[in-house]
Amino acid sequence: MIDIKLIRENPAAYKHTATVKQCNIDIDELLAVDEQLLQARRELQEVKTAQNAAGKEVASLPKDEKPAAIARLGELKSRAKKLSEQVDNLEPKFEELMLLVPQIPAPEAPVGKDESDNVEVRKVGEIREFDFEPRDHVALGELLDIIDIPRAVKLAGARNYILKGAGAMLHQAVLRLAMDMIIDKGYQPMTVPVLVNENVMVGTGYFPTGRDDAYLCERDGQALVGTAEVPTTAYYADEILGQAQLPVKFAAMSTCFRREAGAAGKDTKGLYRIHSFDKVEQVILCKADPAESARLHEEIIRNAEDCLAAMDLPYRVIECCTGDMGLGKVRMFDIETWMPSRGSYSETHSASRFHDFQSRRLNIRYRDEAGHLQFVHTMNNTVIASPRILIPLLELNQNVDGSVNIPEALQPYMGGMKKIEPKM
Repeated sequence: MIDIKLIRENPAAYKHTATVKQCNIDIDELLAVDEQLLQARRELQEVKTAQNAAGKEVASLPKDEKPAAIARLGELKSRAKKLSEQVDNLEPKFEELMLLVPQIPAPEAPVGKDESDNVEVRKVGEIREFDFEPRDHVALGELLDIIDIPRAVKLAGARNYILKGAGAMLHQAVLRLAMDMIIDKGYQPMTVPVLVNENVMVGTGYFPTGRDDAYLCERDGQALVGTAEVPTTAYYADEILGQAQLPVKFAAMSTCFRREAGAAGKDTKGLYRIHSFDKVEQVILCKADPAESARLHEEIIRNAEDCLAAMDLPYRVIECCTGDMGLGKVRMFDIETWMPSRGSYSETHSASRFHDFQSRRLNIRYRDEAGHLQFVHTMNNTVIASPRILIPLLELNQNVDGSVNIPEALQPYMGGMKKIEPKM
């Protein structure tokens, strides 16, 4: 959430941001509701003050003056009731509009409409050239008997999968490698709830705009998270930290759930766009210093790159343009790994920096050196997400007979297994 004072001071900046981020918010309407609410609150306070004074005065008035004073008190009471109702009606509208105001992006963020305007930053690793016709991950999974999509669909519908045998082991191996690597870098491991109260989804910026893509448990006012970022970022909600505690660096592994409501007919084959998956997520809370949060943003990107490099996977880093970065982000980078069956680099990681957008919603603050309360800056990035990462792992490491070599870094997590062989 944005500080309303900043919007009042510079509405043009937020109108421009809404345009370049393609956010559906009317800043003029927000300011009009804000002014009405401020006026109603001022009048209500004035009436209550007058009520208190009149109430004290009645007892000391002569008998013949009391009826008029009591009548006046009744008028004040009626006016206070109407103003209170006005405030009660305006506050939800104000909150609804405030939740839709976007964070101003960093000046260096590229301006664009959608992912086609994203900017490539760098490419790392060589793309393998095959001297045979390579299989895609679905065909490999069936040949190796490690992926079963038809039975998963029978059990749970489209965009579901079952991993078994060496496939399940490989899935766990990449998660364990990622977690071990991030812990070695000093991040605190976390096990967090994946079913959270809706206010936590609002606090991290996933609601209200992303509500259609979440699985809801309406009866309990809860939702399944699409990323461990949600409960991990909200861990210190409504708390005040000491500056010495910052930066806080967390790493959480969880199952993630996404309805993929806007992806009908898109990426329907295989493991790319599915309803549930497992992910190791890194989250940082730091002091309100744009330079420090930018430095730490670079750190979490490097952490993900280190994980891909350990598995010898070719990838590229792109910077997301304003139209592709979402409501709360100041700057956003994606990492895309090469997937032969898709003939392209495809997203496997997303690194976002929010400044105080999430912390204001969650009310996470700290006391600076002068003792003043400040909102922390927040950021997050994937370390690894599986089974999507199995697409390049299987496809890039396949042999002509359909067997798949296991990268050296993953072999200790596979009981020393070096290759997954086809079932005879």
